[in-house]
Amino acid sequence: MSRSTKSKEPIAVRIKGSQISFLTSKRQILVLAGLAVLLLLAMIVSVGFGTKYVNPWAVVQGIFGQGDSLDIVVVQKLRLPRVLVGAMVGACLAMSGAITQGLIRNPLASPDVMGVTSGASLAATAIITLIPSASVFWLPPAAFVGAALTTLLIYALSWKNGVNPLMLVLIGVGIGSVASSISTMLLVTGPTDVAQKAFNWLLGSVYGSSWKHVNMILPWFVILGCLSLVFARRINMLQLGDDLAAGAGSSVEKDRTLLIFTAVGLAGAGISVGGAIGFIALLSPHIARKLIGSSYGSLLPASGLCGAFIVVLADVLARNLFSPLDIPVGVFTSAVGAPFFIYLLWRSRSS
Repeated sequence: MSRSTKSKEPIAVRIKGSQISFLTSKRQILVLAGLAVLLLLAMIVSVGFGTKYVNPWAVVQGIFGQGDSLDIVVVQKLRLPRVLVGAMVGACLAMSGAITQGLIRNPLASPDVMGVTSGASLAATAIITLIPSASVFWLPPAAFVGAALTTLLIYALSWKNGVNPLMLVLIGVGIGSVASSISTMLLVTGPTDVAQKAFNWLLGSVYGSSWKHVNMILPWFVILGCLSLVFARRINMLQLGDDLAAGAGSSVEKDRTLLIFTAVGLAGAGISVGGAIGFIALLSPHIARKLIGSSYGSLLPASGLCGAFIVVLADVLARNLFSPLDIPVGVFTSAVGAPFFIYLLWRSRSS
């Protein structure tokens, strides 16, 4: 048996100097474990900080119903649901962004930059303002439909013997602006109390999250998150380009359609609960790629962990820096994400 056959290194292909591996190395497993531990610590610290400080050990006890009764109420009823919702929202948006960037092979692609977020926000805003008595459980399917219709429209307008990545981004920005304008019109013409609720949601916030919201996003997060991991190899294949992917046995159009709707579903689920939290879908995959490489088998979970960590961190800052005000999470993520987007544009100016 040859030496190469005995090697336990990941099977990989090289494309323009980048490495796309199909198996996960020990280093990638360690990075994922480190990110998971970092996220867990951030969640414990986030649950503890607030008007009433709860130390980390008391937080752990409170989660399991042990310790001081007041701490248990603060942890289980008030803060833990909010932190869990924030983590799942961040993970959904980040994984959606990673899939989108892989499909289009463009680092500028993400649901919020391309207008998909605006389409989902428009659908959810319409539910909130036009049908105020509707259950919150209608928001995820409404956001999914809005995101899906926006995606189909952007693809149709940018298609010419294939999808041009630059045209896809530019048309997405235009469609997103139109959708945002319609959302603003609904807010202006709607009842004041409902419009205020929708406006806070559009800024991106997990304020007031309860176990009802946890139960609402959890099935979408688990099912679509698992599907995205199952489809990870297909994204790796599509990174080769359509011709090479087809030659390697990939059903290019079928795979692309499945992945598009998986990404749309993840974005819709995150937006329906957390609102339009900006730039998580753009920023998280870039951070994960620097840490773990370009293999989607490890990049997708790493992106989800990074997105969850960013939202949890932004939320604890939003709750405590300007107390007693509760600043929307989207304000902090946009403050970091917008300069990063400008940097990406500047770096890719020659191409």
